[in-house]
Amino acid sequence: MHIIALGLNYRTAPVEIREKFAFSDQDLPKALAELKDTKSILECVIVATCNRTEIYAVVDRPQMCSHYLTHFIERWFQVSKDQFQKHLYMYENEKAIEHLFRVTSGLDSMVIGETQILGQVRDAFLSSQNMKATGAYFNTLFKQSVTLAKKAHSETGISNNPVSVSYAAVELGKRIFGTYMNKTVMIIGAGKMSELTVKHLYANGANKVIVVNRTFERAVELAEKFNGTPCTIDNMLEHLAEVDIIISSTGAPGYVLTKNDIQSYVQKRKSRPLFMMDIAVPRDLDPQISGLPNVFLYDIDDLENIVDKHLQERKKEAAKIETMIESEMGVFEQWTKTLGVSPVISALQTKASLIHEETMDNMLKKLPDLDEREIKVIRKLTKSIVNQVLRDPILRIKEMAGERHGDDALELFTKLFALEETLEQQEQANQLAQELEAGHKAVEAKQMLDDKLSVLSLQNADVLAQS
Repeated sequence: MHIIALGLNYRTAPVEIREKFAFSDQDLPKALAELKDTKSILECVIVATCNRTEIYAVVDRPQMCSHYLTHFIERWFQVSKDQFQKHLYMYENEKAIEHLFRVTSGLDSMVIGETQILGQVRDAFLSSQNMKATGAYFNTLFKQSVTLAKKAHSETGISNNPVSVSYAAVELGKRIFGTYMNKTVMIIGAGKMSELTVKHLYANGANKVIVVNRTFERAVELAEKFNGTPCTIDNMLEHLAEVDIIISSTGAPGYVLTKNDIQSYVQKRKSRPLFMMDIAVPRDLDPQISGLPNVFLYDIDDLENIVDKHLQERKKEAAKIETMIESEMGVFEQWTKTLGVSPVISALQTKASLIHEETMDNMLKKLPDLDEREIKVIRKLTKSIVNQVLRDPILRIKEMAGERHGDDALELFTKLFALEETLEQQEQANQLAQELEAGHKAVEAKQMLDDKLSVLSLQNADVLAQS
């Protein structure tokens, strides 16, 4: 078996290419079903986000499957492979597993260490699992990947340093106030950045929001989102005495608030701090304001410097996660080595059980006078002997299968206990079960088609009768 990861992401394809290969939530089940039925694909998961479209698959022939997967993408999206092949990447086996671990942990994200991708990968896996598109390999690998990502976020500081300007501003304010409970926020300008920042502040406990804008209707619109108070630029100074935080982001060519505007209100505030964030270019807030007592003024460069420092901190933490990934890859490799031991153990137990039953039958023919109780006791004791004899060899082969040259140990074990014929019979039985399942699905599909045709015939007959 081989594991493949094939896809495109924000590094390999611009948004005008990525948007052509986005799976909608509605179409995803159908796409998974079609992908599962693609030749040589045994298990599959589709991870589709705004920054990446990736197909993970367990395949029997990696080279051919690359062709089949490319053809699937071409067919599903109705886009010639010439238009997207140069944007595709494909990883096999260890590289594919490492890539999945890095993606799920947020190390491959545009914003390193973000956690949204963890939920997206988990949901993608669960969707595939619900559609029975996963098996032993992906059920183990994706669960391990999600667990690793949770551990990475909880045991390292990767999530501790915000890397967005708006969230960095919120963290900065916490250093001044400790908490935003009972704080009043004034937003000057109703742009996206201001809205996002106040959204974070509101979520962190700020209890009153005053929205200032040149267009009063726009101020009303944004204020309603936070149950706030709308206000025009001309009336803004009336509210300065009550505010604790001012966020300004307008397109004004000059200062919206000057030192003179603020000075008289600062004196009335006594020792109450005033936290001001100027995220506009050109700046809205007069830099001389920072010289006033108990006023903390930050501009966009201050915030971006904080973001850059946080990003560097995240990269340091990412190195710890890389080490965790290396360790988890070893764990998965060990698991795959022991995967082949299950059929061998099952064959040994089956063979031992058959020998036990045959021996019991021979004994009962030679001792026909035994009563039911005596037969039951003998059966139980002899079965116990068989299990005790098998216990140590089974434990040893499980250990040896996970070690170096585990395949050689399994082969020797099979020869020592002469399990070749039993293994072959098990394989035939598994194939027969798969064929029966496929046949059952084909019968169900045919029945559904017949039912639809029957309904269509009745509808046509009704139309003819009415005409």
